[in-house]
Amino acid sequence: MSEGKGNILVVGVGGQGTILASRILAEVLLQGGYDVKMSEVHGMAQRGGSVVTQVRFGQKVFSPLIPRGEADYLLAFEKLESLRWLANLRPGGVVVVNDLELPPVSVLTGQAAYPRDIAEKLKERAGTVKLVPAQALARECGSIKSQNVVLLGVLAPFLGIAKEVWEKAIAQIVPAPTVEMNLAAFRAGWEQ
Repeated sequence: MSEGKGNILVVGVGGQGTILASRILAEVLLQGGYDVKMSEVHGMAQRGGSVVTQVRFGQKVFSPLIPRGEADYLLAFEKLESLRWLANLRPGGVVVVNDLELPPVSVLTGQAAYPRDIAEKLKERAGTVKLVPAQALARECGSIKSQNVVLLGVLAPFLGIAKEVWEKAIAQIVPAPTVEMNLAAFRAGWEQ
């Protein structure tokens, strides 16, 4: 990543909180003094399809779209999604991926097999791969629905923005009754 700018690709499947996590991420970057652009693609999200957001930040950002092969960070909420979008990561980039398998319909119907070598393929392209047991960590914090915030906690130290800024943004964006649980999830990810 060039100094003072970056590209973050956030990928998952419908219902995993991809867009909420991207909103938190964008708010943190804004509070960090960056110009931020975000793009979302929902696709068949309600049916378990891919959800992708692109977050770009820097002194001045003109487009929300990350050119193929130029993402500095790939934040993946499911392992197969990390593999599906890996070509968008720049060589040597950072991958933070949930150690979770949500088989697509083709796997469930026996038309395809779920790949078993995902971590190895990620390591071939990325400089850093963090495989995170986000579901277990989120459960310990009160709800598996906070896996997205656990993963943000793992990504956060790579971006160099103070923990307090992250916590403030989380408290502003998540639903009020879930603030403490989400802050605990973020801190659990930060410690990974």
